[in-house]
Amino acid sequence: MSALAQLQEEITRCRKCPRLVRYRERVAAEKRRSFRECDYWGKPVPGFGDPHAQLLILGLAPAAHGGNRTGRVFTGDRSGDFLYAALYRAGFANQPNSTDRNDGLKLSNCYIAAAARCAPPDNKPLPSELANCRPYFERELELIRPRAILALGGIALRAYLGILKERGEIASLAAFPFRHGAAYTVDGNQARIFASYHPSQQNTFTGRLTEAMLIRVLRDIRRFISRS
Repeated sequence: MSALAQLQEEITRCRKCPRLVRYRERVAAEKRRSFRECDYWGKPVPGFGDPHAQLLILGLAPAAHGGNRTGRVFTGDRSGDFLYAALYRAGFANQPNSTDRNDGLKLSNCYIAAAARCAPPDNKPLPSELANCRPYFERELELIRPRAILALGGIALRAYLGILKERGEIASLAAFPFRHGAAYTVDGNQARIFASYHPSQQNTFTGRLTEAMLIRVLRDIRRFISRS
């Protein structure tokens, strides 16, 4: 088993955060009516994608009835539908939809992880819970060594910047404000940082984030990694 596969197995066994363990397992037992015939995953959701990817996408956390149900990040919910459609159009995925972890979806030159690996109540992980998950993301960075990081939302951006600050690569997060379409280079770090609004329904249904906006960011990333 590869080091990345071993890490993914370790993530699925994690029980560091009692609040998240209780919530994810309760949701998996009670289920949503529309998914009552489904066998919920109900565990931490590992990263997914190309182990040699130049692009690593960092989201917030699995959705209670999305990744927590299907066992794959951004799979089985509308945020995932939006994201994978854009990845397909930008050439990072072999198909535009993602319904379950056995649907044949493959990512090309792209890997997706989350700042929190368990579905949190109200989609709001606590700082201590994000801190418990941070070592998993750090190890993914070490194993994959991406050339570009795409942070989906401010929490994801701060999670990555927090690692850089802890390593002494940046002095402050304030120099890297979140805004859609932002791109940052950190001296001495091989990965360029890109930012996008998270593809949550709150953003996509209101038009704050459109497919064209996300595809522009993905194409900027593709141009960057093709030159590097």
